[in-house]
Amino acid sequence: MLGDALMTKREGTAGRTVAPTEPQALWFELMQFYIREAWLLDERKFKDWLDLFTDDILYFMPRRKNVLRRELHREVTPLGDLAILEEDKRYLEMRVARLDSGMAWAEDPPSRTRHLVGNLEVTPLENGEVSARTAFLVYRSHLETDHQLLSGSREDVLRQVAGGWKVAKRTILLDANVLLDKNLSVFLAFRRAASGRNC
Repeated sequence: MLGDALMTKREGTAGRTVAPTEPQALWFELMQFYIREAWLLDERKFKDWLDLFTDDILYFMPRRKNVLRRELHREVTPLGDLAILEEDKRYLEMRVARLDSGMAWAEDPPSRTRHLVGNLEVTPLENGEVSARTAFLVYRSHLETDHQLLSGSREDVLRQVAGGWKVAKRTILLDANVLLDKNLSVFLAFRRAASGRNC
């Protein structure tokens, strides 16, 4: 693992030995986690992707509204309000199983995707879990002429399970509040939503 490798001391520019601090090592370890997640999605290894989540995962994607500056507190719908997604592990497993069922017509032939993840911020929590915020860009190409570019951010709570990190809670916020695409049937680190939907 890159995080383990970075714990090895290395030579600094002044000839002294420099080792990454604990926060730096954690940042590199989680950056590798997110890069691996992106490759799993791009290579359509969705069952392996599901293994990155805890059994009690809360997968939440609120709606985003256009509001005046004085009402910015209403821009994103809270948990429990009408949302695009508010799902658990069982529903995520159902989404993946549907892709293998032959009934997901919008994804046959499958889309080609490229997930880019960056701007990682990491905050250790008192209970041993970690809060991590990332930004993402997802490009999707389907058939000959259909393509999309979507951007947004994710706020995760990560937990160590059996010596590895897993996502225990994910909140996904799209930059757009209306999706004008014919369909959104790929995992952008979230699942399919209806076309032209007002988020």
